[in-house]
Amino acid sequence: MAKIVTFGELMIRLQPYNYERFVQTDHLEFTFGGGEANVAVSLANFGMDVAYVTKLPAHAIGQAAVNSLRRFGVDTSKIVRGGDRVGIYFNEKGASQRPSVCIYDRAHSAIAEAVKEDFDWDAIFDGVEWFHFTGITPALGPNVVEICREALKAAKARGITVSCDLNYRGKLWTRAQAREAMSELCQYVDVCISNEEDAKDVFGIEAEATDITAGALNKEGYKSVARQLMEKFGFKKVAITLRESKSAFDNDWSAMLYDGTEYCFSKLYHLHIVDRIGGGDSFGAGLIYSLMNGYDTQSAVEFAVAASALKHSIEGDYNMVTVPEVQKLAGGDGSGRVQR
Repeated sequence: MAKIVTFGELMIRLQPYNYERFVQTDHLEFTFGGGEANVAVSLANFGMDVAYVTKLPAHAIGQAAVNSLRRFGVDTSKIVRGGDRVGIYFNEKGASQRPSVCIYDRAHSAIAEAVKEDFDWDAIFDGVEWFHFTGITPALGPNVVEICREALKAAKARGITVSCDLNYRGKLWTRAQAREAMSELCQYVDVCISNEEDAKDVFGIEAEATDITAGALNKEGYKSVARQLMEKFGFKKVAITLRESKSAFDNDWSAMLYDGTEYCFSKLYHLHIVDRIGGGDSFGAGLIYSLMNGYDTQSAVEFAVAASALKHSIEGDYNMVTVPEVQKLAGGDGSGRVQR
């Protein structure tokens, strides 16, 4: 029986090989990914009992999407089958000073056209301790906002801990739409995950003396952001990931976790990136794992950041690392020496 449930859209990821641009490639790599699915796979690889909930067509591509989760041990029994489309996103990987580009083709996907009657949340949440979703999911449409609302009400009625990664996506909805929907949904959230942009884009809460395009972060400013988020919504914990972008390849990566008393900052990792998509999702999974396993605030943020740092070295959306690997990096061994 799953102890964790994540809910969102699982998509096809189509990507040129070898850092080619869309306009020059003649073949694409085919994989699957999506925010909450990425979290589920990470948690399964950590040995957690996790189920993923979505709606997918009952054709071969829909089944391939399901199989991409099953191979890692994610419980797919709660996935609703129906609709006509699996959403697609095209990803052009950036290099050096050229940024990555993401193009969505997800209109009229099965989950985007789902209705609240598709999901029996009382049955889905039987025996569940934790529910996770992101701001990407309600951005799919007013009907999905309604589905998220029903899920959150059912979760809170059962005393389930709820986490949300704000994950604002300007290609899916406006800031005004995001603020209206997320202001309501966040009333049900216990653990909020944000980054240097999301709090500003969704709620207008901005860190002082920070220029994300220049790669300059003022950590002190994020204490105020976390405190304002907690005061506004009554969150029990607020996590903020801190990315300092030097180029598409080179980022500095850390995070802060605020528990209402302590502001705990993780160590800083200097990343040379293989694939950054799913980096935030792997942080969320690491945070859920550590909090469910009784880590203190400092240890929890260290584990989550280390898990995410490792994800940046792995191709594809899914983070395929184990707890011992994360603990080793969090403990200070980031040498990358060959293991024999």
